[in-house]
Amino acid sequence: MFPHSFYGVFISTNAHIGKNVVIFQQVTIGSNTTVGSKNQGSPTIGDNVYIGAGAKIIGNCKIGNNCRIGANCIVTKDVPDNCVCVNRGLEIIQKEEVLDNTFVSAPEKL
Repeated sequence: MFPHSFYGVFISTNAHIGKNVVIFQQVTIGSNTTVGSKNQGSPTIGDNVYIGAGAKIIGNCKIGNNCRIGANCIVTKDVPDNCVCVNRGLEIIQKEEVLDNTFVSAPEKL
């Protein structure tokens, strides 16, 4: 089920997704194809899993049944049944200088 449509969602062709999984926008369920990597492979998502906006589930990891993956979480290891994953913490880096956040767009075509 895609409450905000399928646009912006990436699901690897090798991923396995169970029944009644809810996937929000900007989610990636991707394979790790790096040879020799400790979690090389594709995710397996259990039944009745809720995957929040912007979450990334990468590599050979298993998400158990009845889990919730919070918005913007990055999951690269197994999650047991009936668990909630959250993205805790925010690191704030104070700068001495004023930051120039000027946006420069590409020039228009002539």
